[in-house]
Amino acid sequence: MPVDDRLATVLRTVHAGNGFEEALEQILQIVRLGLVAEGERLPAERELAERLGISRVTLREVLKVLAEQGVVESRRGRYGGTFVLPHPATGTGTESGEGRVRLPAGAPDLADILTFREVLEAGAAELCATRGLSDTEAARLREALDATREAALSDYRRHDTLLHLTLVELAGSPSLTAQYAAVRAKLNDLLNRIPLLVRNLEHAQQQHTALVAAVLDGDGEGARAIAREHCAGTASLLRGFLT
Repeated sequence: MPVDDRLATVLRTVHAGNGFEEALEQILQIVRLGLVAEGERLPAERELAERLGISRVTLREVLKVLAEQGVVESRRGRYGGTFVLPHPATGTGTESGEGRVRLPAGAPDLADILTFREVLEAGAAELCATRGLSDTEAARLREALDATREAALSDYRRHDTLLHLTLVELAGSPSLTAQYAAVRAKLNDLLNRIPLLVRNLEHAQQQHTALVAAVLDGDGEGARAIAREHCAGTASLLRGFLT
């Protein structure tokens, strides 16, 4: 079967809100499924961008990340293009880049964690927005958001966790906060297995800002929608790297 026909079973137009993350997930899936074999060339940038429904600029950012993680290699010249690199023979994949990371035996179920996290965060965001925050609570939320903006790359995930935990806590349910803390700990274990991608973090910060604005504006429906979109972007990254 020609490569283009094989890819038609996987490639689909991505959602506008998480174009980078979903495109990364789909191309990693193509590689993992062997739809483009080791040493084979991916479709041309123009074709890939059209199939995914993203700009070529975004696609190049995705391919740059995959090259940095040892998944693909770009070659110039008449017979150039983007080629799939060989899989490492042993180990967790860190020797040739984190693009080959695998979940260890006994790891928590990825789908369950992602679903539970989305339900808790989206619900908490809506609750905070609809019930309204006091001036003190609003200041706490803004302070947590500011900390993520100012965080060094090495400390970003800690401040990201604190922002989300603050939002959930402000929903006013200790039981909800406890459940979220437990699932977030599992989520962070998984996030620590994949690389920090600057393009993804920039996008996440835009979503954080929009989420906090919706909560402070009392827009419950908007806060829920933004929270769900934000969770979906993280889910795409984790599925791409870990499944």
